[in-house]
Amino acid sequence: MNTIGWEAFSKGNRINIGISLLVIILGVIFAGDIPRQGDHFGFWSVLPPLVAIVLAFWTREVVSALFVGIALGGVISGNLNIVQEYLIPSIGTEDFALILLVYLWSLGGLIGIWTRTGGAQKFAAWASDKIVRGPKTAKFFTWLMGLIFHQGGTISTVLTGATVRPITDKHGVSHEETSYMVDSTASPAATVIPFNVWPIYIGGLVVGTIPMFETSQDGIAFFFSALPFNFYGIFALVVTLLFAWELLPWIPGKKMRAAIKRAKETGKLDRDESEPLAATELTEMKVPDDYQPGLVDFFGPIGTLLGIAIIPYIVTFYIMGQEDPLLMIAEAFVLAVLVGMFLALSKGMELKTVMEGFIDGCKGVTIGAIILALAVSLKSVADSVGTAAYIIELVGDAIIPAALPAILMLLCIIIAFSTGTSWGTYAVVFPVAVPLVWAVLPDPFFLTVCFGAVVGGAVFGDQCSPISDTTILSSLATGCDLMDHVYTQAPLAILAASIGAVLSTLMVVFFV
Repeated sequence: MNTIGWEAFSKGNRINIGISLLVIILGVIFAGDIPRQGDHFGFWSVLPPLVAIVLAFWTREVVSALFVGIALGGVISGNLNIVQEYLIPSIGTEDFALILLVYLWSLGGLIGIWTRTGGAQKFAAWASDKIVRGPKTAKFFTWLMGLIFHQGGTISTVLTGATVRPITDKHGVSHEETSYMVDSTASPAATVIPFNVWPIYIGGLVVGTIPMFETSQDGIAFFFSALPFNFYGIFALVVTLLFAWELLPWIPGKKMRAAIKRAKETGKLDRDESEPLAATELTEMKVPDDYQPGLVDFFGPIGTLLGIAIIPYIVTFYIMGQEDPLLMIAEAFVLAVLVGMFLALSKGMELKTVMEGFIDGCKGVTIGAIILALAVSLKSVADSVGTAAYIIELVGDAIIPAALPAILMLLCIIIAFSTGTSWGTYAVVFPVAVPLVWAVLPDPFFLTVCFGAVVGGAVFGDQCSPISDTTILSSLATGCDLMDHVYTQAPLAILAASIGAVLSTLMVVFFV
């Protein structure tokens, strides 16, 4: 690589590549020489996930940090062929294939199809005509769109932000307010209304961590049982709703109060010195000139998605009383994509255009699939070197159960804020946290509370991080200055997180 190219390469990547080379050299020298102590390698066992966490924190680059952790695990275990020993066995599983099918092809593809049919934007325009009458209802409409486009992360922020911005601008809502509501109803909503890929992803991470989670379906079912204890996700939505209706008795954050006052008194949607991010790329749809978008382009796929995912679950769980309810998330996503394609074709769109939209959507979520592949591989490494066994042996008896949910939540906040990714945080925390919680107190209710704390903590850190894709895209889609968005939403998010941490602690104190 030439000098210019190397200088342009990010500092985080250069650091992680250097450490990777060091790990490889150490592997050649020490492979197989580290003694195993029963189920683990002593302190060496904690290094793969610890190094991955520290590097992600330090360099703010998750992909290479995860790879370094995997390579280090290969050195410790003596399995230097990490591709054959860890990567291929981890990603060549039925569980990983399911996540890939739903997340990469179905969810991404559906969003891509909507960029060609204009269905989501058509629905938003129709709904705004029915709901919006002024600034309050414009903000409520933004909150509502965040829940409807509840798939989480970049998808929610792009869809919600691009569709509500013209409406909130028209009614004089500051860009700081709009970007906060878009961001706070993206990932939080995805974890509270989880008829999406989130339970499948997390379910895959906890498989095999304790006897309760023998299959990914066990993990998915537990995710649903823990929904009432994802206190940050719940209160993030509640605080945002109260904010939208202007019902909060006091708005935390001087900068947000100044933004609201400025918009009301002067009509300025940004402060004078701000540098709003351009959002043209996110607001432009690629609908063919001869195609007429309709509500059916939205309601057809989304109705199929929610109907097939929710109705069987309600019937088998609430009506038939089955302990193992039928949850058809994968089938629902695949059929939703097919319905979207069929509707577009039946209305005259060319097959080539439909498939281009589908492929573009798949491309947009590829990075998530890469992180997932490395995450499940790091989990296999942690199992191989006995990470959980060592941590449990070391600190399992020293932790006060009542403090553990808040500790885990704070840990996830720090990691997610520093790396800008909730999914990457789940990848390095869940495989260690679940067995640790079970060792501290083998109680399903205690595990449920701690599980919810991890889910919510990672989302909070991701949402507030200035390097998070959702934070950046929320600013882009709403035309807000990035740091103005960061500074104004943080106090409101901290309010929701503080309530969540206190409730988690009280749940353990009084009910465990």
